Amino acid sequence: MRLEGFGIMVKDMEVMVRFYRDILGFEIKEEENTSNVYLEKDGTLFLLYRRSDFEKMTGKTFSYCNGTNGHYEIALSVDNYNAVDIKYNELIALGVKSIMEPTTEPWGQRTCYISDPEGNLIEIGSFTK
Repeated sequence: MRLEGFGIMVKDMEVMVRFYRDILGFEIKEEENTSNVYLEKDGTLFLLYRRSDFEKMTGKTFSYCNGTNGHYEIALSVDNYNAVDIKYNELIALGVKSIMEPTTEPWGQRTCYISDPEGNLIEIGSFTK
C-alpha cells in the first residue's frame, strides 16, 4: 500500500471548499456541491467528505468535534522563516483564525498555527532560516 491522500469529514462543504481552494490554494478536482470533493496540493490528494452523506453511505453515525480540535493537523511548509511570518500575516488579514503566532522552536523550526472554518488545525512552518 502507498499513501494516496487523506480526507476529513465536513459539515459545510461549500465553506470548506472555498477555504482550502481560495485561501490556501488547493486545486479543486470536482464540483464543490458533491458528497465528496477531491482537492490536490503539491501532488497529495485531499478529500472532503460531507458528514451526512458519508453516514448515509455507511449506514452508521459518527461523533465529531466541535470548535477548535486537536485530533490532527495539516502541515504546510514554506521556503523560510520569513515566509512563515508573511503567510501567517496574509491569512490573518483574510480573517483566518489564529491558533499560535509564528514562533521559532528549540528544534529549529519556525512555525505557526491557524484553523480552518470547522476548527481543524493547520501548521505552517519552515526549517530554513
